[in-house]
Amino acid sequence: MAQPRCRSVLITGCSRGIGLGLVKGLAASDPSPEVVFATCRYPDKAQELQQLSKEYSNIKLLQLDVVCENSIKKVVKEVEEIVGDKGLNCLINNAGINVLASLEDVTAETMLTIYETNTVAQLMVTKAFLPLLRKAAQLSTGMGCHRAAIINMSSLAASMQLVQANEMFLKVYPYRIAKTALNMITRCLAADLKSDGILCISLHPGWVQTDMGGNMAPLQVQEAIPGILSVLDRLGEKENGSFLDWQGETLPW
Repeated sequence: MAQPRCRSVLITGCSRGIGLGLVKGLAASDPSPEVVFATCRYPDKAQELQQLSKEYSNIKLLQLDVVCENSIKKVVKEVEEIVGDKGLNCLINNAGINVLASLEDVTAETMLTIYETNTVAQLMVTKAFLPLLRKAAQLSTGMGCHRAAIINMSSLAASMQLVQANEMFLKVYPYRIAKTALNMITRCLAADLKSDGILCISLHPGWVQTDMGGNMAPLQVQEAIPGILSVLDRLGEKENGSFLDWQGETLPW
């Protein structure tokens, strides 16, 4: 990220895919944030993350299960001990799961599971980190990742206006409905936190070849990451509450 520097970033769901790619991209950026908190459910199994934390002193690997209240409280305390009065500049809510379920296949249990992880957890994690985001916001001006920002990883599949644009999306009822709800969280947070100087957006990172995105996706993780970081770098007040893709284009709600 370019100047003014973003001092601290926390990313959820970093053991693979886009989360892991973001950690790599931020570590290699110039200037790199003072600290990148890379969180995941099972740090002991995240071999690539462990290696990155050995190579880059500013990467802090922390355990976080986004659907566990105690886990969230614990990681907030750990982050606060490191950032202190500087607070947290940027929270990237990236953790998520997907289960293929068409209209014929979808069940209440699947809907609730996906909603808990992809929507409720994002709001609860954000709420828990608000005191640290507010601390950071008090130390700077303007709006953006250099001050305080919440980035909710959404999806093109969440767009209500594009519901018929791709038949593939009809096979992921729980996922796209949960992401559409996440977009409303973004709009609510953007309105509620504007007076605090905290920016919030929804971001479609592109259809990327990951365990979730599948092999048919046109983008490799390493192709999408520079675009995502460039978008984050350019965020300002006019983007608050917006739904953007990895190239900075505005998407329809």
